Amino acid sequence: MIVRFGYVAMSTVVQNASPSKTMTMKSFTKLDDREAGIHKLERIANENLHNTLRLLRHNLAHDIKVYRFSSKLIPLATHNDMHDWNPFPALKEGFQAIGEFVKKHEMRVSFHPDHFTVLSTPRPEVLINSIRDLESHVHMLKAMGLPASMKNNIHIGGAYGDKPSASARFVEHFHALDQSIKERLTLENDDKTFTAQETLAVCQQTGLPMVLDIHHQWVNNDGEAPWELWPAILRTWETPLAQEGSEPIQPLPPKIHVSSPKSPTDIRSHADGVDVVPLLAFLRKIAGATPKVDVMIEAKMKDGALFGLMKDLGDYAGEGVTILDGASIEVNDLKP
Repeated sequence: MIVRFGYVAMSTVVQNASPSKTMTMKSFTKLDDREAGIHKLERIANENLHNTLRLLRHNLAHDIKVYRFSSKLIPLATHNDMHDWNPFPALKEGFQAIGEFVKKHEMRVSFHPDHFTVLSTPRPEVLINSIRDLESHVHMLKAMGLPASMKNNIHIGGAYGDKPSASARFVEHFHALDQSIKERLTLENDDKTFTAQETLAVCQQTGLPMVLDIHHQWVNNDGEAPWELWPAILRTWETPLAQEGSEPIQPLPPKIHVSSPKSPTDIRSHADGVDVVPLLAFLRKIAGATPKVDVMIEAKMKDGALFGLMKDLGDYAGEGVTILDGASIEVNDLKP
């Protein structure tokens, strides 16, 4: 099984390269000249895009082909008071440069919209805002010229005191979405509310591919081991929404998220790095049935955690692990 590792948004190695610089609405409203304020927002956004391209070049230099964009590339993009602002004409070149780089080097990129983007909500105004946020993420991917294989990963959302009703609302709201949003979604289990089994059931109802977060599954489960769900999760990556979208694409490997508990008393928070032992145990369990898998590292040290993990994996070379390059390995299940 070929395993590629990636990281989230920020680098702890490349200095002064934040892709998430912002301006608050409070600061914006203090400006006397709204047009000048919008130009400032566009300058900040262009700097975020420039830094994103810097990070992609850094990734290429270290063989990192899996990366999650910051959702804060465009400050205030979906704020209720900014409906008259279309930032994309001013950002066209920056988005195009990113998309061309991603396609040229065959990278897999994604977004993870913020936690307030919830399709299980019973509140119409929250649903409207959630759809607006998803539309904005789709617009960014399209501005990059990227196909529907580049996804937006979300959670089911809140349970609101009744999980079955919340799941049903998610499915209902999902089916009402525009196809351009549907075809770019993946669904992930969370660490407090919807377990991996419950998330898988919603994926099976909607045709959405499932991203298994093995840390979340460890702290919030229904008594099963994560690899016991894997065959069914794997099948969610064979659905039309996973593999086609509005245009034919190369088959996507399944994706998982990995992190480690910060401490024995704070098991839900993420540690600086990733503990290689449980991760490798999981990868060995699924290796026999899985040709390829992409792993998103959600550790606090970002790309630093990736480099640390690759170093630790090197200690297992010859024990069913082969280091392929700076950010990928081959894993065997070690069955006799």
